[in-house]
Amino acid sequence: MKIPTGPQPCRLKCALANVSQGRGLKCRRGLNAAPPFAAWSEIILAVASFAFLLTTNDAVAIPLSMLVVFVSAKLLAELFERFGQPGIVGEILAGVLIGPSVLGWMAPNQILTVLAELGVMFLLFRVGLEVKSSEMMQVGGIGLLVAVAGVIVPFVLGWGILELWGAPRIEAIFTGAAMVATSVGITAQVLAAKKLLSAQASKVILAAAVIDDVLGLIVLAVVSSMARGEMNYLDLGLTAALAIGFTVLVARLGTGAMRRLVPRVQKMMNLAEAEFALAMSLLFALSLLAVYAGVAAIVGAFLAGMALSETVEQRVRELTSGVTEVLVPFFLAGVGMQLDLSAFSTPANIALAGIIFVAAVLSKLVGCGLGALQLGKKDALRVGLGMIPRGEVGMVIAQIGLGFGVIAQNVYGVIVFMSVATTLAAPPLLKLAYKDLIRGRREDTEVLHLG
Repeated sequence: MKIPTGPQPCRLKCALANVSQGRGLKCRRGLNAAPPFAAWSEIILAVASFAFLLTTNDAVAIPLSMLVVFVSAKLLAELFERFGQPGIVGEILAGVLIGPSVLGWMAPNQILTVLAELGVMFLLFRVGLEVKSSEMMQVGGIGLLVAVAGVIVPFVLGWGILELWGAPRIEAIFTGAAMVATSVGITAQVLAAKKLLSAQASKVILAAAVIDDVLGLIVLAVVSSMARGEMNYLDLGLTAALAIGFTVLVARLGTGAMRRLVPRVQKMMNLAEAEFALAMSLLFALSLLAVYAGVAAIVGAFLAGMALSETVEQRVRELTSGVTEVLVPFFLAGVGMQLDLSAFSTPANIALAGIIFVAAVLSKLVGCGLGALQLGKKDALRVGLGMIPRGEVGMVIAQIGLGFGVIAQNVYGVIVFMSVATTLAAPPLLKLAYKDLIRGRREDTEVLHLG
């Protein structure tokens, strides 16, 4: 690899000298003296320039992208954890910081997109391994109620706000659709990190999020048909039936099938990690089938984990957690990179972004919270907060609307801001809502250690 020469390496060298000596220095190329703070700025600018030059080499682009994103995400996660905040917020903000909106070191690209998609698939698979299908079925009725309320209220509110704002009807409808679907990956990561997946509210959130994904698919299919100017009710009905049928079938029968199949296949295999290989095969197979069935790949990943939850040994969980820890930062930072500052280009846009954000939070909190009210006020609050993050789901719907030409660029920026902002807001709110359970588990752990 040819190392770039010229002003960038010298600039970096001089900037490092400024910091190391705590005062301004002059280098032979004539950089002016700078105080320590400015010297740190020099390092940031120099590294950015140096990284940009290195990315022109294809062999360097992949490891450099992975290095910058992963290390940035973990450093900010550590910083946030030290201040008592969820590390996941730091990982998302790392994407904002290094992304096009701030430093411009990285932009969403095919490499990072693939790593992000793998990250959220493994995350949902790991979550599924901790959830028994029988327990999910027990909260399925409440989950359905939560999901339906969590689709209707945000859709109507988003549609109504854009209509009152004077936007065209189809643009208003797409905005409502973008506010519908929950990004279960964000909530799942918070709950898994705090070991709260066994809580009743957590099971309801997961069940509702899976149903929410299916309902969101149907809403998207309807609004996309409206944008094209044609409505094929037979196709919509078949799409809905296939998505619902696949999800229900795997959820109900998957665990029993795996309980019979896994031991037989293991006896036939001589691989060192045969059970893990089988688990990965099921993960990718059900993710693929989920896409063909019309739902997101992450739903198939979650169902694969749930199907194996009562069968696989602890070793599979440990290996899965290792892969997940490597890949999830790319998903979280990828969400932050999508932030589009066009949402703040005018005072009117800033006002609209603020209104849509507040509406996105309240619509899920109220709609889903009311759907879970039979669990009690405390659990209803947890469910409502757990359904808030829109993450990548809202962005995808906005991109589809932009592709159809029915969403203006400024409204697209507002939707992206709403998706990122709700994703950032959910983890600290969930931590507050679950604080008594978190405290109780911490005390139990301390008692066990003392014992």
